[in-house]
Amino acid sequence: MANLQTTFAGIRCPNPFWLASAPPTDKAYNVIRAFEAGWGGVVWKTLGEAGAPVVNVNGPRYGALLSPDRRLIGFNNIELITDRDLEINLTEIAQVKRDWPDRAMVVSIMVPCEEASWKAILPRVEDTGCDGIELNFGCPHGMSERGMGAAVGQVPEYIEMVTAWCKHYSKLPVIVKLTPNITDIRHPARAAKRGGADAVSLINTINSIMGVDPYSLTMTPATGGKGSHGGYCGPAVKPIALNMVAEIARDPQTAGLPISGIGGIGNWRDALDFIALGAGCVQVCTAAMVYGFKIVQEMNDGLSNYMDEMGFKSVGEIVGRALPTVSDWRYLNLNHISKAVIDQATCIQCGRCHIACEDTSHQAIGISTDHTGKRRYSVLENECVGCNLCVTVCPVPNCLSLRSLAPGEIDQRTGKTVLSEHADWTTHPNNPMRSQPVTMA
Repeated sequence: MANLQTTFAGIRCPNPFWLASAPPTDKAYNVIRAFEAGWGGVVWKTLGEAGAPVVNVNGPRYGALLSPDRRLIGFNNIELITDRDLEINLTEIAQVKRDWPDRAMVVSIMVPCEEASWKAILPRVEDTGCDGIELNFGCPHGMSERGMGAAVGQVPEYIEMVTAWCKHYSKLPVIVKLTPNITDIRHPARAAKRGGADAVSLINTINSIMGVDPYSLTMTPATGGKGSHGGYCGPAVKPIALNMVAEIARDPQTAGLPISGIGGIGNWRDALDFIALGAGCVQVCTAAMVYGFKIVQEMNDGLSNYMDEMGFKSVGEIVGRALPTVSDWRYLNLNHISKAVIDQATCIQCGRCHIACEDTSHQAIGISTDHTGKRRYSVLENECVGCNLCVTVCPVPNCLSLRSLAPGEIDQRTGKTVLSEHADWTTHPNNPMRSQPVTMA
């Protein structure tokens, strides 16, 4: 049987599935229910400094982007950090950790960007017996307007400075939570590492407005006739999060820095994507809010079954396994040729592939009619560039696919002979990028 036990930044837990710092981790009642369901760890909802009360809106805090069948695509929130008293939170954290010693208990913190504020709160958090701290440098709304959250995470110098303070005043592992609302995610990650961070977590939510009511012409959601940009999360942000995780994992300047992956994770397959691209554990919020805590059982079973099927004994064997396949565009093999293939036995003659290709792509799918009047769609290989659009729009699984031309085959579109996949494409004379200088960030 596969072993899901994980050690992340020195923190041990029974599986790599954690709840992210958010409403599901705001109090002991929720966290206990999560642990009973099987979560390997939690990041307690962000604590602020004592004597600085936080007041949330008493109105809509959440907005959603839904598919026509009301499946959640994206989720938006304007909720702030915990509005519960600091002392109550610290007491509950200590009790839950005593009762569940085998689970990861990480505490998220956000206080003003002043050394005295961090020096004051860190010993109190450490006294709870928690396993680590997460520095919330990502919240994009409300707190950022007060000089915290993303206002810190967008300035690498501040990240490095505050991280160094935390390493100085606490013995706990320090995880730096990064904002995606930045041009190049590698720069804040590098700053965190320079400051001594034990790990980074990402992504926090993305600045967003969900829409406008067409009758009142008021942005939605709104409280008292006005709304605010919020943080966007859920399934829609997963590709953005995966790219940023991979960028940090393959950056030579942050090599070896543990990564906790966050963003749109709703099942074990999503988690596998993050782990294979470099994440040592994953954090979940939106899916738990929509479907409840028991989704972790499918995550645990699914990942365990996959590992047994593939022969992996530990999660660590999967971490970063896909990274060698991630490349900058200039290194892609432009001699590789793919062509679309239609399985006529499963084709339902809906015509979506033909319409999409004819109207918006390369006019590479022809249409004909047999003697019975039945339509037939076929690929015109002399026009097909293997762009994958037809595969994407086809409603029948595996009806449309791409095949790679073998070395020695001739591309009917260009007349060129396909080279061996093992040829050194970076220096091949057919590569138009070969003579351009390579510049690294």
